[in-house]
Amino acid sequence: MALKKKKKTEEYVENRGIMGNGKDYHVYHMTKPDVMTAWALGFAAASIVLFAFFNSPVLSVVGGILCAKILPKYYREFKKKKQLNELRAQFKDLLESLTSSYSAGQNTVEAFGDAVSDMMSIYGEEADIVQEVRIISTGLKHNVNIEELLKDFAARSSLDDVMSFANVFEICNRQGSDLKRIVSDTREIINDKIEVEMEIETMIAGSKNELNIMMIMPVIVVVMLKGLGSGMAGSNSLAAVLVKMVCIGIFALAYVMGRKIIDIKI
Repeated sequence: MALKKKKKTEEYVENRGIMGNGKDYHVYHMTKPDVMTAWALGFAAASIVLFAFFNSPVLSVVGGILCAKILPKYYREFKKKKQLNELRAQFKDLLESLTSSYSAGQNTVEAFGDAVSDMMSIYGEEADIVQEVRIISTGLKHNVNIEELLKDFAARSSLDDVMSFANVFEICNRQGSDLKRIVSDTREIINDKIEVEMEIETMIAGSKNELNIMMIMPVIVVVMLKGLGSGMAGSNSLAAVLVKMVCIGIFALAYVMGRKIIDIKI
């Protein structure tokens, strides 16, 4: 009789970087306020919808608890994406600082050293970009290759802009090219990319609001029908419950599909 072997799920090992104190942006560690917010949003949304459709306090509480346990997973992804967007915007300001330093005739070690204080003055000491520039500056002082430090930052952040900059910087630094021009050109490209994304966000902002309103409308319609004495809206018969469950599933699916449609990536 063959023994069934249980497949062990491989645990993800966070990449702390070549200096050992880097941050792995592939993972977002939820804080207590994050967890409480996710739980509150999940419980409130599910309990309100279920009570509006089924008028059952018990079902509303049970459904709210179940949704509160599920939502933190998706809230974590939302916070991780937001964190990366903030890091990319901060990286753009880092390139501006480096451009100014190279224009003043400073070398790479001095440029990244000054960038630490520049980023601290803009974003504060706890900002991600401050920690990353500090790691690079410390690595340079310990004779770690700048190309390795930039690639390490790119690998941990998974940002295409950082990876592109690391690759271009490596080629130009080895060939003795004009680093000032390279950093300046990279900054301009990233600025243009961010501006295009902001224009797209502005264009689809109305569609996002319409999608959110459409998801709220079913609850409002059901409440109005109950107020008008509609039999199906207020009934909890087997047929009515099945119809309501199907409707909730359809609207949930429509919301997921709508979010994917308006999630435009460049």
